[in-house]
Amino acid sequence: MSKVESADLILKLYDLRREETMRKARNWIFTFNPKTAEEYGKTMMDPEVGGYLRMVTSYWDMAATLVSHGAIDADMFNETAGEHFMIFAKIEPFLADLREQWQMPEAFKNLEKVVLESPNGKERLAKTQEWLRSMSEQAGGAAA
Repeated sequence: MSKVESADLILKLYDLRREETMRKARNWIFTFNPKTAEEYGKTMMDPEVGGYLRMVTSYWDMAATLVSHGAIDADMFNETAGEHFMIFAKIEPFLADLREQWQMPEAFKNLEKVVLESPNGKERLAKTQEWLRSMSEQAGGAAA
């Protein structure tokens, strides 16, 4: 994979993120802060927002799959994107439970791999999770 080909795929992924429904889904998922696999699963089947959840998580897992298989340079991907860290940070605390409930041990495996194998991946994940907790607390305080 040449750097130019990798950059081209990253730009194509960016264009997909600009699609109207995807933008709505990405805006919604920013406010979704599941605490358990049960909450995640219930939301996934919600007729109002379940499609948003499935759209965004499958998009980032697909993008991570392209990285995992070498179609996109991992360093370039991680330097030009950060949203995949946020998505993984939201599901990581109960990912084992999701995999068990779904009987799918491979669920989100490429997203997990790209995040954890990136430079300082575990540290960046922890910082992202802390940031998400802080944002969630602020949003809760603002609503009160």
